[in-house]
Amino acid sequence: MNKINRRKLIKIGGMTAGAAALAACAPSAPPPAPTSAPAGAPAATAGGVPVINKGTTFTYWTPLTSNVAATLKSYGEMTCYMELEKLSGVHIDFQHVPDNPQAIEQFNLLVASGKYPDMLDWGNWFSLPGGPAKYLKDGVIIKLNDAINKWAPNLKKVLDSNPKYRIQATTDDGDMFMFPFIRGNPGLQSFYGPYVRKDILQTYGLKAPTTISEWTEMFKGLKGKDFNKNGVADEYPFNPWGGGSWKGGFNGNGYPCFVGSYGVVNGFSQEGGKVRYGPATPEFKEFLAQMASWYKEGYIDPDLIAMDSAAFAAKMTGNKIASGTTFVGSGIGNFTALMRGKEPKEFELMGVQYPTLKAGDKPILGQKDNELPGPGVCITSACKDVEAAVKWLDYAFSTEGGLLFNFGVKGVTYDLTADGYPKMKDEIINSPKLSLAQSWAQHARSNFSGPFVQDIRYLEQYFQYPNQKAAYAIWKEPSNERLLPNVAPTVEESRNFSRVMTAINTRFDEVFAKVFTGAEPMTTWDKFQDELKTLGVDDALKVQQAALERYTKR
Repeated sequence: MNKINRRKLIKIGGMTAGAAALAACAPSAPPPAPTSAPAGAPAATAGGVPVINKGTTFTYWTPLTSNVAATLKSYGEMTCYMELEKLSGVHIDFQHVPDNPQAIEQFNLLVASGKYPDMLDWGNWFSLPGGPAKYLKDGVIIKLNDAINKWAPNLKKVLDSNPKYRIQATTDDGDMFMFPFIRGNPGLQSFYGPYVRKDILQTYGLKAPTTISEWTEMFKGLKGKDFNKNGVADEYPFNPWGGGSWKGGFNGNGYPCFVGSYGVVNGFSQEGGKVRYGPATPEFKEFLAQMASWYKEGYIDPDLIAMDSAAFAAKMTGNKIASGTTFVGSGIGNFTALMRGKEPKEFELMGVQYPTLKAGDKPILGQKDNELPGPGVCITSACKDVEAAVKWLDYAFSTEGGLLFNFGVKGVTYDLTADGYPKMKDEIINSPKLSLAQSWAQHARSNFSGPFVQDIRYLEQYFQYPNQKAAYAIWKEPSNERLLPNVAPTVEESRNFSRVMTAINTRFDEVFAKVFTGAEPMTTWDKFQDELKTLGVDDALKVQQAALERYTKR
């Protein structure tokens, strides 16, 4: 729905069905917290909503995710945050940067400035050099152990309910540091994988591939074919752009769609408790040789390396791509919606299994998040009212707050069925102008991330199409026991580790691109193996091994 209609919907909902829900939670202008509340107990209305002094404002820094940015300028315009402001009396001054690879530069500049907002919402605290322990030691963020015990009963209850949650929300030193994003059901942990254009394969009498050799045969059958029938040779069998990167879709650490076929990732993994660095293994060389062969044969779109999301979307909707890697929602769901009523009418993205080397083998590595994948909100040392900030953040982990952050406002964006199921409104699910990803993100954070427990019932409605559900079922199959949990080096370890990995990653990107595109021969990769030793890969492995062992002990 457009912005004007959305505002109208909220206004109408507040006067009708939504009014009862709001009244049940709190008055529209919350009174001050009762002075008789027990010491340390969160002041709350009857519905469990924290009542902060009216007019309290916090600054909150976070990248603005693309699905929200498509229609809104700030998270403050989202239904869930507008409602939470009404309920709590707290205003949030959101400070946004674009959610792109340069966001980390903006994050680093912010930290270096020493001028922090009250809250920092980052995509993966464990991926930062030194992990959260470094930012605690440097005084950027604060420990939350006591604060959570005193003022965050909802989060405490969630963490107590699952030992894995608490382990992953705590540093090796036992410090709690964030209000985390939690995938509250195993079914929420896998959402990315390889696909083919089913209609294109059927046109040329080809079958969906299951092994690397079958992918090669499929490419041979597609090369030179005019998929979009425009008489121009502008189509390619394979474009694995995904995950925001030209190489993320097929050899990424988080999205190991093809490198995983060889039992490794582009990064650190484990096998039998022993950490391995993928690019230093013989298996990775086999993978790279195969990718270089595909590129040389003209199977892979050469525009891949300079591509961004807009260019990729143009190729996809222009019927120039026959296969690749993508997300269930913003990939299959989004493009299926965009192509409704357009040519070819048979347009269908079909998820296929992660490829193996041998027919009949089960995929070993695929995309799978940890229960706590890393995003979360930290309170900084600049925050003058930690108690109020903790109470405000804690609401999202209550039953009512979970519904708000996953589905929006009852009666406005969703209705409860007779059996208590939160069913999103049809005008959101079937927006005539927006993709479901964009429409949903106007109201709630469940289709990206945030400081709350993600609800599986969101996903049950988010997959609109049969091909989404089928892909989701297939992409959950890899066993994934080789994936590393969220481990982080100690502050002392991180200094050398960060230096080593910065140098390794820079050199890796250069060498991989040159060998992949055929600009340099495979012998360049062999020489890179010697460089890895010189750059300190063994030291990096020792750090990751120690971090894994500490995590296991936790």
